[in-house]
Amino acid sequence: MKRIAVLASGRGSNFQALIDAIGQGYIPAECVGLVSDNPEAYAITRARSAGIPVFIVDYSRYSSKEDYEAALLRVMQSLHADLFVLAGYMRILGAGIVRQFPGRIINIHPALLPSFAGLHAQRQALEYGVKVSGCTIHFVDEGVDTGPIIVQTCVPVLPGDDEESLSGRILKEEHRCLPRAVRAFCEDRIRVRGRMVSIVGEDSASPA
Repeated sequence: MKRIAVLASGRGSNFQALIDAIGQGYIPAECVGLVSDNPEAYAITRARSAGIPVFIVDYSRYSSKEDYEAALLRVMQSLHADLFVLAGYMRILGAGIVRQFPGRIINIHPALLPSFAGLHAQRQALEYGVKVSGCTIHFVDEGVDTGPIIVQTCVPVLPGDDEESLSGRILKEEHRCLPRAVRAFCEDRIRVRGRMVSIVGEDSASPA
């Protein structure tokens, strides 16, 4: 059984989706820790309710990004996780951390990459006037939202949408796509060739 750890900065709704999927037996894994840079993150409450160890690496307590990332790396290494999931983690991991865990960090992004990378992806999509948006699960590399894409799902942009309404519809798809990608990783069904990612035996099965 694989060991997964989650990094989150805020509400942790995608973290909860993973907790639920593990509890239902959909993901054959153990969540060995939640790591947060924000001591006020609601994700911490979710972790404690589920009996998952919490590791707080408070960014505000460090004098530099380098010091923060050195502390974060120590925590990540101590977890001995097979996979790290960035689920609403609002900082860019430095190259030094990414290189320590090649092919073992994934991120969820609320847009159809490579379009609208970075912050406020839903706002970017609305301002650009696209008719379709969505979410992307991808491996993390040393760029910003540039790693190989594992799963994508489309969400229509409706007349009258604002950032909140579009974000809400995309979030519902995130809650389905993230467990699907994590399950495939934990079952050793992901194959990567360059930028091309395939999932062996992929089907539409997902947790209720």
